Amino acid sequence: MGGKQDQNEVYGKPAKYDPSFQGPIKNRSCTDIICCVLFFLFILGYIAVGLVAWVYGDPQQVLYPRNSTGAYCGIGENKDKPYLLYFNIFSCVLTTNIITITQNGLACPTPQQVLQSLRQELCPSFLLPSAPALGRCFPWSNSTVPELPGISNTSIAQGISGLLDSLNARDISVKIFEDFAQSWYWILIALGVALVLSLLFILLLRLVAGPLVLVLIIGVLGVLAYGIYHSWEEYRVLRDKGASISQLGFTTNLSAYSSVQETWLAALIVLAVLEGILLLMLIFLRQRIRIAIALLEEASRAVGQMMSTMFYPLFTFVLLLVCIAYWGMTALYLATSGQPQYVFWAPNVSLSGCENVPMNTSCNPVDQPVNSSCPGLMCVFQGYLSTGLVQRSLFNLQIYGVLGLFWTINWVLALGQCVLAGAFASFYWAFHKPQDIPTFPLSSAFTRTLRYHTGSLAFGALILTLVQIARVILEYIDNKLRGTQNPMARCIMCCFKCCLWCLEKFIKFLNRNAYIMIAIYGKNFCVSAKNAFMLLMRNIVRVVVLDKVTDLLLFFGKLLVVGGVGVLSFFFFTGRIQGLGKDIESPQLNYYWLPMMTSILGAYVIANGFFSVFGMCVDTLFLCFLEDLERNDGSVDRPYYMSKALLKILGKKNEVPPGDKRKK
Repeated sequence: MGGKQDQNEVYGKPAKYDPSFQGPIKNRSCTDIICCVLFFLFILGYIAVGLVAWVYGDPQQVLYPRNSTGAYCGIGENKDKPYLLYFNIFSCVLTTNIITITQNGLACPTPQQVLQSLRQELCPSFLLPSAPALGRCFPWSNSTVPELPGISNTSIAQGISGLLDSLNARDISVKIFEDFAQSWYWILIALGVALVLSLLFILLLRLVAGPLVLVLIIGVLGVLAYGIYHSWEEYRVLRDKGASISQLGFTTNLSAYSSVQETWLAALIVLAVLEGILLLMLIFLRQRIRIAIALLEEASRAVGQMMSTMFYPLFTFVLLLVCIAYWGMTALYLATSGQPQYVFWAPNVSLSGCENVPMNTSCNPVDQPVNSSCPGLMCVFQGYLSTGLVQRSLFNLQIYGVLGLFWTINWVLALGQCVLAGAFASFYWAFHKPQDIPTFPLSSAFTRTLRYHTGSLAFGALILTLVQIARVILEYIDNKLRGTQNPMARCIMCCFKCCLWCLEKFIKFLNRNAYIMIAIYGKNFCVSAKNAFMLLMRNIVRVVVLDKVTDLLLFFGKLLVVGGVGVLSFFFFTGRIQGLGKDIESPQLNYYWLPMMTSILGAYVIANGFFSVFGMCVDTLFLCFLEDLERNDGSVDRPYYMSKALLKILGKKNEVPPGDKRKK
């Protein structure tokens, strides 16, 4: 009795009965206003960064090449000339086709031979250190090769055709496009099958949750038992042969350890310990496993009553696409910001009349210089200026954009979790289901969350963002210093990375439960996180059991959906399914694995979206269940809100008011 009291003092006191509480509180006020204002100011700054990037950036620098005069190839006056050819040393080497004949046959030329030949070819003036790499736009095609001074069409055609033949990129891209064009509707059908399977699996859990969990547990026990048997057989054989680790010694070849008896003895002991622990858990925690199964069935019933919640991840997915697309465009425009700079240049400044020309000074490409005393004088493109305010702050702006990406993504995910929690909490706290469930629980929860708790969501998202940014910085440092670290430094770096990974997982867990408490009670983030953590710590055994049972069940569901779609896609796209009818025939594909992998990836995304909603439902109902146990006692004034199955498992019941024939 004293231990129970000490535990309550350490992890807070149980929730007290509140006669006015009947589900998610409607009369609430805004929470974490300071963080809300900070988030809105940050978003305004993020928009300002996007506007600055749009004004100063030019993504055409990435999409289209520039020639020596600064004009783009493929647009404007060069619309029919999409390709750029630079006069550089590579072009000259391709042109010379130098081959040395030796006694053993053909051989590559030496660098001295290449330089000697280049002095006699067309490009000596272009190889001057002060000369920019000149380029011209050309309308290359399979049948047309540009005529260049001193360069034969045959040599260019051979070089280009050889490169294209070796890579065969054009042919591969065309085949990929053809495969998707012939199979896109079958891919959509496969995604539809994944959607139906995910939905059916969740809806059927109310009927088969118990047997399914039992089958999965027995399967795990069977796998461990087979591992024990196999390890014992291997150990017995190697023991009779006398193969010991003392004979093998230390080696970096890990596969060699499978031939010594100590390896299989260690595996035997570990598997036996795991088997024993699992059996003891089943014996002593069977009551809590039954509670977890009942909560899974109740979650399936809640999803069936509010089918709109299953499609809410589509809205979250669209918001995430907007966040990623905005950051990508902003980063692209920032990376291509800068005004082009043009300078005077002549092929040969040693000609008479060119000595007094101000070479490498700024000029205007619109007004081409006319100077008869210096033949070939041109105004050529040199590069992009980096002296502007935007260019000097480019790194800081990119960092701001990365911070905006992480913060907005985490906020969108937090919004989805809080909205779903509000909807499912309204289901649990409806005494008579489904009569007392609100008409539009999802839209009401969305409006409530967005109106009152934007600041709390931003607060939780910011904490998670800072940890994720720290992990990114640590990964960057580790990648840069990978080749220069000693073993001790590598060990320290791994410890830091492991600690940050654990911290991120813990914050995600804490945020998730804090959002549930925010959706129910409307308190700020810190109070909600504290209350959720204390409530879970007072019921830590139930938390662990429910978490592991749910993870096992959802893993099996994902495996069922993704594996089923993958197997069907493989047999269909490889043409192994016959006799489906004249209108249903496998398409003739070049690479059958492309639509198959697309179907598998899409099936995983769909299954993950559906099961994430189900997981959020289970977590919400679990916290509500724990609150229900602490607040109520089953009396007429304080009845339990849990289902009949949970009441039966716990050995509890609700008292029926006098004259009322109904039973909870």
